[in-house]
Amino acid sequence: MINSKYRHSAFLPSILIMLVLLVPTTARSAVSQNIKLVPESFSNLAESVSPAVVNIRTETNTAPDNNRSYPHFFNHPFGQNDPFNDFFERFFNSPHGREYKQRSLGSGFIIDDAGYIVTNNHVVENADKISVKLKNKKEFSADVVGKDPKTDLALLKIQTDHKLPFLEIGDSDTLKVGEWVVAIGSPFGLEQTVTAGIVSAKGRVIGAGPYDNFIQTDASINPGNSGGPLLNLKGQVVGINTAIIASGQGIGFAIPANMARNIITQLKKTGSVTRGWLGVAIQPVSQEMADYFHLKDSRGALVTEVFPGDPADEAGIKPQDIILSIDGTDITDSHDLTAIIADIPVGEKISVEFLRDGKRKTVSVTIVKRDDSQISRQGKTEQPEETSLGITVADITDDIAQRLEINTKEGVVISDVVRGSKGDMAGLNAGDVIFEINHKKVRNVKTFKDILDDLDEDDPLQMVIRKSNGTLLIVTMTR
Repeated sequence: MINSKYRHSAFLPSILIMLVLLVPTTARSAVSQNIKLVPESFSNLAESVSPAVVNIRTETNTAPDNNRSYPHFFNHPFGQNDPFNDFFERFFNSPHGREYKQRSLGSGFIIDDAGYIVTNNHVVENADKISVKLKNKKEFSADVVGKDPKTDLALLKIQTDHKLPFLEIGDSDTLKVGEWVVAIGSPFGLEQTVTAGIVSAKGRVIGAGPYDNFIQTDASINPGNSGGPLLNLKGQVVGINTAIIASGQGIGFAIPANMARNIITQLKKTGSVTRGWLGVAIQPVSQEMADYFHLKDSRGALVTEVFPGDPADEAGIKPQDIILSIDGTDITDSHDLTAIIADIPVGEKISVEFLRDGKRKTVSVTIVKRDDSQISRQGKTEQPEETSLGITVADITDDIAQRLEINTKEGVVISDVVRGSKGDMAGLNAGDVIFEINHKKVRNVKTFKDILDDLDEDDPLQMVIRKSNGTLLIVTMTR
């Protein structure tokens, strides 16, 4: 018979074990009810959408090119030191010999039953022959309806005597980071390949073009996936697979469906894309800029240049204005403004709210189509002025404005910086343009000198500087 003392001591561990087992089970039950971590299967989705996904093959009669294959994906396999370059140059007197037929692979998807197909521009760019193969192995010759290199989109058309299966374009704005997505395409020519992953990030800017706004995903994307659909679990297209990082794994990028929708509509209607133009050069508002202009945060788009005769100039918008909203839609950053303006139809009037000298202003602007013609400038030459900051400044003349690619003659340009001086230590360089000191406009060398003369030695000063690449910075130093 077991002593009662030991019966109690043996019973307690049993209770503890039961509690330990019970708590995780309850927690797991709660998790499974609220979060479905992995779909049971992607097979039904893949089966339903795959008939509308196509393989695209192109042929181009072209001169040799060391980096001809998949420019959006990776560099030449041998890099810059290709061991075959000497061979071709020696025997054929050209990088890769005589003209040849360049063949490339890509993907696409049908967007209506009449045979319109969306793909990437780089898949069909300069192609002399385009072939489209459906899942049922039928092949068609395709014509280019229109292309938009700025967003790397293209619209094709095939002729059939029957209606085709097609995919619905969904709402990419509703996508959430962590949401499951499926990519279908022909990586390395392997047709109808299905991969799955999640949305890793949204709004990625990777330097591909002025309208970068990519969906980042870890769904496997490789050469040949270009132009294929990125789908949500409803089977709707939420993105067009476009690029990967050459040295990365599991990092792919897709054009958002909402950005592509308007472009596809324009390509289908006119074969080209017309974008709205405000007539300003802009940049993000840095934290230093926000502090200088007494802003609560760094939201908005800072105007660095206003092009004469364009809509912004006609409406009275000036450099250093900070654009806050368009038709009541808040502007998060300069990239946001570019995308919004691009989507506004030419001729439409919009309301632009901006901040100037701490005060909010609103003007009406009529959007036009961009005109890239050169702008003439006139002016006269002035002598440079050396200052106690260790910099030499000069008025902005015709020639200087043209060389610096600016459309204003207000301000002064730095022509020389003494090594070890205050200006040098603050990071000033020849070619920088000074627009403002301590919230006072610098219109020429005289006003620049007057502002400095009003300051005592060692007084703090902040300069609004335009660097040679067009970026505005706040430079802080002492008199």
